[in-house]
Amino acid sequence: MAINLIKGQTIDLRKNDKGEEFDLSTVTIGLGWDVRQQKSSGGFFGKLFGGDKKEDEYDLDAVAMLLDNNGKVANLGRSVQTRDGRSVGLYEGDVVFFNSMKHPSGHIWLTGDNRTGAGGGDDEQIIIKLDALDGRYQKILFMVTIYNGRQNNQHFGMIDNAFIRAVDSRGKEIAKFSLSGDHTYNGMCSMTFAELYRKDGAWKFRAIGEPHQSDSFVDELKKLTYS
Repeated sequence: MAINLIKGQTIDLRKNDKGEEFDLSTVTIGLGWDVRQQKSSGGFFGKLFGGDKKEDEYDLDAVAMLLDNNGKVANLGRSVQTRDGRSVGLYEGDVVFFNSMKHPSGHIWLTGDNRTGAGGGDDEQIIIKLDALDGRYQKILFMVTIYNGRQNNQHFGMIDNAFIRAVDSRGKEIAKFSLSGDHTYNGMCSMTFAELYRKDGAWKFRAIGEPHQSDSFVDELKKLTYS
């Protein structure tokens, strides 16, 4: 049975306290969220035309940063030209995100981009071949950002039922960390959700839940790079 984590809690991914063991050859990190329904204005016309409604598209993006034994992202990748002539950086480096969805090693990748949060289950997934991951990677940090959150006045205070979970290669849920938006997340447009890290030859999973005002993971990445 999966463990429901609280903020700051750490568990061993290989096996739980009940002795149940998990296959880490492939681990899926699933992310899900719902946009909070807003009440329409009251009165007859509000009920007739409004009802409960959702905000327009919320684009939450999952990001994975691979850190070395110094807690730094060693390879920032390269820049590429897009079709519209823009230069996009961090391509094929140690950051997996919407513009660089697969790590050069082939051992960690992002499956896609859900721009609404609609439907049940995971809205985005990052898949990792943990047993095959090179030993120079000691930690994987998972962030979630709201694309253009500042511009669109969208923040985690408007998000309900957000979660991150770890599932083993047999489809068994190992652990889940959930949070719902409240006033403490108002104005917070990104979140350091959780991390995987090596310790004593095993992989640990830690629930973090640290919000940030910026809607760009690059602001946090700058703190994790070699100067």
